Amino acid sequence: MIKLIKETATYLQEKGFESPEVGIILGTGLGQLIDDVKILHEVSYNHIPNFPTATVEFHKGKLIYGNLEGKKVVVMQGRFHVYEGYSLQDVTFPVRIMERLGIQTLLVSNAAGAINLNFKKGDLMLIDDHINLQGSSPLAFNGVEHLGNRFTDMSQPYDPEINAKFEAIAKKHSITLHKGVYASVVGPQLETRAEYRMLKTIGADAVGMSTVPEIIVAKHLGLKAAAISVLTDECDPDNLQPIVVEDIIATAEKAEHKMVKLFKELISHI
Repeated sequence: MIKLIKETATYLQEKGFESPEVGIILGTGLGQLIDDVKILHEVSYNHIPNFPTATVEFHKGKLIYGNLEGKKVVVMQGRFHVYEGYSLQDVTFPVRIMERLGIQTLLVSNAAGAINLNFKKGDLMLIDDHINLQGSSPLAFNGVEHLGNRFTDMSQPYDPEINAKFEAIAKKHSITLHKGVYASVVGPQLETRAEYRMLKTIGADAVGMSTVPEIIVAKHLGLKAAAISVLTDECDPDNLQPIVVEDIIATAEKAEHKMVKLFKELISHI
């Protein structure tokens, strides 16, 4: 793993990815932030040594380096998922690369379903805690102790200081920003009525298929991390309607401008 990380980071440094301060992972239907980045360099995932390749049709598959709000950023335009057939180590490899390049802060976005029925379609949720239902850990491999503490503390996986800033920015701009618990499942199938009831019972406010592995690795590497979900559907098991993925993406795109405003203003104050 160390050899692969060094090889990949060296390749990107030679491409001009120099000392980024903030890493950003853009989730399903959430690509508008790129429009505000002054792009200096970009590389397709399939050209980067040891990188997985995005296989989901609505994930772009580019690593972008540039300036945003006065900061050097590296942006994943499209992420990887266990449901694509990748291991958790594959899914989180880009986080390790961004850390090796120099980031101190990781910001993550995703599209998620609202389990908490007080939250509505199109709202944003600041992730305060999570439940890992992906069946394993991205830290469960031989030699992980050479990259960070094997027994990584997860008492505060989402940085309280960053979260407080997000809340203040949302209040300033009159943006509804709920705070809640995100459950990460494998997918790619969506949940049954019984599964939605189970998720509510165990304390989830939203459910998705990403984010938690990346946050675990961010904590393993000592990065400050925060994440926001765009709630794209309401998961009411008593009135459950069939989900159309295109509708989820459309809802994410419609609500994304609010997330972009939060991310940009936060980055300007880091």
